Amino acid sequence: MFQKILIANRGEIACRIIETARKLGIATVAVYSDADRTAKHVAMADEAVHIGGPAPRDSYLRADAIIAAALTTGAQAIHPGYGFLSENPDFVESVETAGLIFIGPSAQAIRAMGLKDAAKKLMQAAGVPVVPGYLGENQAPEVLASEADKITYPVLIKAVAGGGGKGMRKVSDPKDFADALASARSEAATAFGNDAVLIEKYVEKPRHIEVQVFGDGKDAVHLFERDCSLQRRHQKVIEEAPAPGMSLDMRAAMGDAAVKAARAIGYKGAGTIEFIVDASDGLRADRFWFMEMNTRLQVEHPVTEAITGVDLVEWQLRVASGESLPLRQDQLTITGHAFEARLYAEDVPAGFLPATGRLDHLAFPVGARADSGVRAGDVISPWYDPMIAKIIVHGPTRAVALSQLSRALAQTQVAGSVTNLAFLGALARHEGFARGDVDTGLIERDLMALTQAPTASDAVKALAILAAAALPDDALAGFSLWAPLQRALAVMHHDETISATVAALGPQRARVSLGGACLGATRSHGVWQIDGAEPLPVIKTASAIYVFAPQGAFAFTPVDPLARDAAGAGAGNATLSPMPGLVKAVFVTAGQTVAAGDRLAVLEAMKMEHTLTAARDGVVAEVLAQAGDQVEAGAALILLAEPDEA
Repeated sequence: MFQKILIANRGEIACRIIETARKLGIATVAVYSDADRTAKHVAMADEAVHIGGPAPRDSYLRADAIIAAALTTGAQAIHPGYGFLSENPDFVESVETAGLIFIGPSAQAIRAMGLKDAAKKLMQAAGVPVVPGYLGENQAPEVLASEADKITYPVLIKAVAGGGGKGMRKVSDPKDFADALASARSEAATAFGNDAVLIEKYVEKPRHIEVQVFGDGKDAVHLFERDCSLQRRHQKVIEEAPAPGMSLDMRAAMGDAAVKAARAIGYKGAGTIEFIVDASDGLRADRFWFMEMNTRLQVEHPVTEAITGVDLVEWQLRVASGESLPLRQDQLTITGHAFEARLYAEDVPAGFLPATGRLDHLAFPVGARADSGVRAGDVISPWYDPMIAKIIVHGPTRAVALSQLSRALAQTQVAGSVTNLAFLGALARHEGFARGDVDTGLIERDLMALTQAPTASDAVKALAILAAAALPDDALAGFSLWAPLQRALAVMHHDETISATVAALGPQRARVSLGGACLGATRSHGVWQIDGAEPLPVIKTASAIYVFAPQGAFAFTPVDPLARDAAGAGAGNATLSPMPGLVKAVFVTAGQTVAAGDRLAVLEAMKMEHTLTAARDGVVAEVLAQAGDQVEAGAALILLAEPDEA
């Protein structure tokens, strides 16, 4: 076994690897960028080495700096985590050339599965079923369009070097193919440095079911399946294991196909074989097809660990150090059911845009596993994936586990950044999901209901008002000679100003009057209760008040009565950057006439491209940014002339 390893990653996966290394008595070395000097993974590791600037290309993608750090600190092996260099065969070879061990598959295996078109040909030869499609080398747009016609619409354009939904576009109509192809290629070139694509048939009621495999270079086993069908824009949201509705025959067939795939390339370490399943007639053993192989540990690996009792990172370390597979196939079993929900800093009403912010408060529920790379006080950086945590639960049955997930999400508290927490809670309560009737289109079909912002009740508003009032916990507070002391206050919730009057009735009693309602409040041990109801957690930060209710977290901003209202200045005229990012392209010039919905610019942020469009018809007055500019959130990029000036 190793004495010391270096982790070539950051965030929650680096913390996850450190935890298992500690359990095995292995010392760890972290690497960090300028943006991560005080990060959680740096604090957890035994040693830490600075490797460059905040941009991944200047730090976490610098193979030379990472290998030098390993050699300098005396690490024997490098664990890549996932993302960054984890599936880069050149990095693997450089690690081995330096006399170090790469904790993962060989460069040859990564190359074999790295390009989706070549991987599918290899899988066909190994007897693994694949989706009908075009895997050819001719990338001429007219050839790709012709092949799409042969496959029949709808089709899916996919980057051959892709992953995470990047460089992927669904096309339902031939007339949209050219624009979708150009967009997919642009995003693929940015994310992977390769704009080649493949075309495949789009399955109408698809389920995304993947099989966890593990090899030691000589043999391989599978650790059953995970269902990752709850997706938005091809990004996984909630994963579970095992897959609901899975028959023993289909599980055996998928497991056998996955092991064949791993054996075909002499696979070593943890990997995932992803299948697309046609669920239009239930789960059938003749209706699943190979999509791709991820030659690394997956983000959702904890659900497999929960149902099998296996620590996959421990297996990685043991096999990389020279051991054989720790268990045979007949020794692996499924116990219970598990779910994982991905908690992100993102603005759901704004279209799930990645968000930034300081985490003023962060608390996870007792009884659930929370894999996180951040702590209260940390800042969600614009440079990396905005994941806050993965919330994982395990129960004896799917129904019990889903109930646990709903409860765990309701008890998770985040203050300081907008999150997708309420959205996750709505998904966990979705009736179709509860029945196990899931497919990759479920979220899009019910998007409006799932993203509907919860409404703050009068009780929630009253708690925010009381927090703003900050009534002293004093035996004489609230009394005057003739009447209770009263105070007018206001807080903002979204765009609504909530005005109220607070009357102190004694040391631990108050009355809140708002919108015609009059609510009584009592305080015990510093916590307010409204009309005798169950108390709710309330967190007050320097700039906001957060009330955590079962239906979601509500943020309020105290209103300064002396503040001037500057809202509406320039409303509708400026196209603003919705987040920090890189301007990839600008499509308009000053004096150009545009219509509502026209493309104005493309912004790249947190590894995704976002198209900015005109909010109204008008004439471009000024272009304030150009391709290549790094801009902050809220920066004006394009100005439209006032309607009477156009």
